Amino acid sequence: MNITRRAALTGAAGILAAPAIVRAQGSTPIRIGEINSYTAAPAFTLPYRNGWQLAVEQVNAAGGVLGRKIEVISRDDAGRPPDAIRLAGELLDDQKVDLISGSFLSNIGLALSDVAKQRKRLFVGGEPLTDALVWEQGHRYTYRLRPSTYMQAAMLVDDAAKLNARRWVTVSPNYEYGQSVVKWFKLLLAQKQPGVEFAAEQWPALGKIDAGATVAALAQAKPDAILNATFGPDLTNFVRQGNTRGLFEGRGVVSVLTGEPEYLDPLAEETPEGWIVTGYPVDSVSDPANKAFIEAYKARFNELPKMGSVVGHALISSIVAGIAKSGSVDTEKMADGFAGASFDTPFGKVSWRGLDHQATLGTYVGRTALKGGKGTMVNWRYVDGSAALPSDDAVRKMRPA
Repeated sequence: MNITRRAALTGAAGILAAPAIVRAQGSTPIRIGEINSYTAAPAFTLPYRNGWQLAVEQVNAAGGVLGRKIEVISRDDAGRPPDAIRLAGELLDDQKVDLISGSFLSNIGLALSDVAKQRKRLFVGGEPLTDALVWEQGHRYTYRLRPSTYMQAAMLVDDAAKLNARRWVTVSPNYEYGQSVVKWFKLLLAQKQPGVEFAAEQWPALGKIDAGATVAALAQAKPDAILNATFGPDLTNFVRQGNTRGLFEGRGVVSVLTGEPEYLDPLAEETPEGWIVTGYPVDSVSDPANKAFIEAYKARFNELPKMGSVVGHALISSIVAGIAKSGSVDTEKMADGFAGASFDTPFGKVSWRGLDHQATLGTYVGRTALKGGKGTMVNWRYVDGSAALPSDDAVRKMRPA
């Protein structure tokens, strides 16, 4: 998709006042049901919503797909799997959507994937990072866009091994995403650095971290390095207590997602420097695809995009490409037809893998730094998602036949 300022401004005229729905004009639009944790995780999901709104406007300004406009009907699951399941049923049965999409938390992504499997309806997950979504619990009706926990760990492990740290500790939220990050990081680092030791693990409940106690417990283990997978307010609290108590001094830190603007911005001058992170260096990327997206996003919303914005925009692009390749919104045709479809994103060309329904979207790996009193990423590089996946044989062993 060519992203231009003109397309963004043209499309903006059709947006409704209600923020949770973009309604395209014309007959028989293709209807996409979208479910996400808007009130539970606004730092990521509100920029994400901006991203998909912009993409919808651009697609419809360009004529839609299969000669039809697209319409997104959005619902807020409030971070609760039972609500997500109920809302999926409402979207499928009452709103008559052609497919469902979205989700932020891994447990909600798995819940929606189960709905898709039971109902035999397509689910395209944008953000949930759990590997189970496309591997252990994968099936023909679920696709997933973002790099998974395995992929995130694989992108970080080379730099982690270069720290030459022998004694590690971990801190991660105690649910599917956090457990999976720690599992894969430990496994992959041990392969790169035999003899590495994991001396302690902290598992705070998501959104309820006792940061002082967590930091004290990690420090007591006398680690050489730390793996952190907290995000959002938990990350801010953890960093504040860690800075105050000197936890990070003289220690390497590898931190999943921390380089994303939605998590760096709240840290501001408290941003620890030198952490190895995945994220989005939105203030310094200069390639044409990113620049075009940033320009269009700024023109539409008067602010820089965040990682959520990229995911929301790419989600719509991925669905449109899958529908176009399928030539239909029939569920069975889409379940087959999405495989192999390629689409443009702010991070470049991406495709849907037929093997496991994982997209090849990548992310950036770099170091945290302070610049003008704000956190940023430096010394970054883009890692293509296809370079951070296990072998096809390994995937086949994990994914049900």
